[in-house]
Parts: sequence; structure tokens; C-alpha cells
Amino acid sequence: MAGLMEEAHRASSAGRRQLARQRYEGALYLLKDPEDATLASTILRRIARTYLDDGDVQAGMDCLDAALAVASAIGDSGEIAHTVNVMAISHVQRGNLDDGERLYHDVARMARIAGDQRLTAMVEQNLGVIASMHGEPDRALKHYRASLEQYRALGLREEVARLLNNIGLAQAKLELWGDAERTYQESHALATELGDHWTRLMVEVNRITVRIELRDLAGAKAACDRILQEAGTLHENRLLAEAYKHAGTIARESGIHDDAESFLRMAFEQAMEREDLLLAAETAREQAELYLLLGRNRATLQALTLSHRLFSKLRARQDLADVRRRMHLLEQRFESAVQEWAQNIESKDAYTAGHCERVADYACAIAAELDFDEPTLFWFRVGALLHDVGKIVVHSDILNKPGPLAPEERREMEKHPEAGVELLRDIDFPWDVFPMIRGHHERWDGHGYPDGISGEDIPLTARILCVADVYDALTSNRSYRRAFTPLEALGLMRAEIGRSFDPEILQRFLDIVERSSGEQRAIAKLVREPVLAQRRVAQSR
Repeated sequence: MAGLMEEAHRASSAGRRQLARQRYEGALYLLKDPEDATLASTILRRIARTYLDDGDVQAGMDCLDAALAVASAIGDSGEIAHTVNVMAISHVQRGNLDDGERLYHDVARMARIAGDQRLTAMVEQNLGVIASMHGEPDRALKHYRASLEQYRALGLREEVARLLNNIGLAQAKLELWGDAERTYQESHALATELGDHWTRLMVEVNRITVRIELRDLAGAKAACDRILQEAGTLHENRLLAEAYKHAGTIARESGIHDDAESFLRMAFEQAMEREDLLLAAETAREQAELYLLLGRNRATLQALTLSHRLFSKLRARQDLADVRRRMHLLEQRFESAVQEWAQNIESKDAYTAGHCERVADYACAIAAELDFDEPTLFWFRVGALLHDVGKIVVHSDILNKPGPLAPEERREMEKHPEAGVELLRDIDFPWDVFPMIRGHHERWDGHGYPDGISGEDIPLTARILCVADVYDALTSNRSYRRAFTPLEALGLMRAEIGRSFDPEILQRFLDIVERSSGEQRAIAKLVREPVLAQRRVAQSR
């Protein structure tokens, strides 16, 4: 049995986890005496860890449940604490940081009671991992150094090698590249001496980050190729996923974009399969950088949004700030272009100066009331600014005609929503602005254009934009009429609830105006007792 346990330990250190499980199970079957229950719990826990390292969470948790049941039945507090510690590791790996941290503190308490210094050091290390995932490398280093001191005092060299790898990661996050490289070298040398192939490979994977940051792409690629070959032979899926991420980054920085996309896709798929949220978030961020470089703006936004959501779950503050910065860069690419388009629209129509900007302001106020989040509001505003872009193809004489339009002129004017979509068709917008541009002249009762759709078949964004567009049209001077006052305009629009406008959206707009206007009492009266206007709302051109 002792021989099987030793073989299992060596196999696990070499990354041969299936063989390790076979040896551990062989040892488990040899246990006959009830006094061996503690060893049985230990073996089950170690088997569980091999499953977790392989990404088989369910099998790992089943073994941990069995290990905990055995340890609890015999009242072995030390074994209970070690098992709960591995359970916490599983929670953290899957992004359940609150549950993992709570369990770690429980384990720390149990370890102190049992006087288990090794476990106390492990908990410090694991709390450092959580701090690092939160994007707090300074706090992580404090936990790691406390753990390192205890491991060294206990002579636990394997644990020291693995912990040094974590310390190198934290130093790299702080951009202490020289310190990180020295720490990685120490970890690598110790892991090599001990025959701990998994730790050695993980250190080599992490050192690639330093090489990339120092622009040693040739050295980074050579290291990555070696790791992919060795990790592939050992079926080390976690190491492969990390290496694929680095390979994608190296290919992107080297201008080999097809390889970059392929490697990053494989890294993301493996990370999600393993429920490794941190790796998935980091990979999505690298994908966004590639898509931005390729001008694939919608894919960029999707990747950034996904990365932001995953980092948010991990509450990784440093990483979230980085993703927001990248989102802002994407937004800046569109901002100046959109302003130019809006000015081109208004230059053709002497009466609509500032119309697009005001409509965007009103529409965004409604959208915010409907709980659109901040990134969505930005792209919604882009669509609102461009809603009349199709008027560029309408003749200026029609746009500025001082009287009613003839039927053929009206037909020409009503082409502008479709024309706008066609004009923008080849632009890869990160967010789908086309439904709001096409649909902003549709009516709730189905008598709008260009498609004559009604009710909730009209896209929500278009229904919002319709309210904002009509209000600004009514309160602006036009070639064919004077501007209505805000009260007159709101009265006309209130009379069209259920005909021109979505009742809920118009009511939200009335509520906004009521809160913001200096004439609150009059508008409140208008909202409660609608003025039935004699005139219908003139359709905005």
C-alpha cells in the first residue's frame, strides 16, 4: 500500500493523473481495518484533487463528499479541514469566490485548533489566490509571503515551488518584471529538482507573459511551442488552455491573425469547459484586442462585454478597469465619425440644426429610465445620432419646402429610414443600431413606415426613438410651421397614446419631463388630465 501511495504521488506530480487515480484506488482497496478510515479519507481527497485538476468538477466533488463523510464519521478534525480546503479550491476555480473565501476562513479556524501549520500555510496561500483573482496583487503578496515563511520553516519544498509560481504571477501583475523573472527561475529550478513536472510547466507558461511584455516574441513563441508539445503529450488541459491563450497573443502581436483567432478560440473553449472563469475572462479580453485590430467592431464589443461580465463575477477590480479602458477606446473610434455624419445630415436641412443631438439626449433619458446599462446607452446614443442619416439622399428642396409635401415628395421623404440602413450597412457597428434607424417612423397602431408594423413588433429602441424624435420635431421651428411650446407638444403627444406611441414609453417620457420642468404643476395636470388636442400630431419629416 505504501508503494502504491508513493507511485500515485509521483504520477500526480508528473501530471499523469489517470495513473495517479489508478494507484490511489488500488491503495484504497487494500484498506480493511476500521482504523484505516483516516487514510481512506485522505486517499479519496487526493483522488478528488486529480479530478478537479482535470476539470471534472462533478467527479471531484463526489469524491470530496465521500472523503468528508468518512472524516466526519470518525471525528477527524484535521482530515475534515483538509477536505473542506479542497472544496474551497473547487469553488474558487469556478468563480464562486464568496463561498470559497468563507470556507477558507472556516478551514483556518479548524487548522489553528488542530495545530496544523501546514494547513494554515495552505489557507494563506489560497487567500492570496482569491486576492489575486480580485485584482489585488499587493494583498495577494502579503498572504503569499506569510505562507512562504511557514512552508520553508516546515521544509515543504514542493509547496514552496508552487507558491513561488504564485508570487511570480502577483509580481507580474504589478509589472515588476525583473522580480517576477527571478521568482519564476527559483520556482522552476526547485520544481525541476523535485521532478514536479506540472509546476515546472506552469512556471514556463507564466514566464511567457514576462517575455511578451518585454517584446521578446521569438523567445515567447519558442517557449509556447515547447509547452504545447509537452502539455499535449501529458493531456494537461489546463496548461494547454493557458498556452493556447499565450500562443494567440503572440500570433496577434506577430501579425498572424488567423492563427491568433484559432488559438484564442481553443483557449476560451477549454477554459469554459473547465469552468475556469479567470482564464476565460482573460482570453475574451485578448480576443477583443484581436477583433479591434481587425476592425471587427461588433465582435470586439461582444468579447469585451463577456470579459467584463466574467471579471465582474470575480470582482477583479484591476482587470475591470482595464476592460473599461479598452471599451472606451472602442467608443472613441466611433464618436468622431458619428458626429461628422450627424453634421452632414443637418447641413442639408436648414431647420434641423441640433436636432440629432437633442433627439439623442431625449431618447437616452428614456432609455436610462428603462434601465439600459451604461455600455448599451452609449451605442443606443450612436444610433439616435444617426437616425436621420438617410435624409442625405433626399433632395434639399424637399427637406426645406415651406409648404405641405406633394404625394410623390412624401414618398421620397419616407424612403429615408431604409436609405439610412443601406448607407450604414457596411459599417461593423458593435451594437445593432439598424432596427432603431429603420423603425423610428413606425407607429404603435401600424400606420407608420416603412414596414407598417405595430405594437411590440416594433423594436423597443425604435419605439423610444419615435417619442424623442416627435417631441423635438414639434418643439422646433420648421419650414411649414412655427414651433409648439413644450406644453402644447406634450398635449398633442398625449392625445396620440396608443396610436402613434407605445403608451408605456410615452408615459415614461412625460414622467421625465414632469420631474425636470420648471412648470411642474402644469405638466402634472397635463399628465393626470390629458388635453385632447383638436389637431393630430403632425408626422415628423
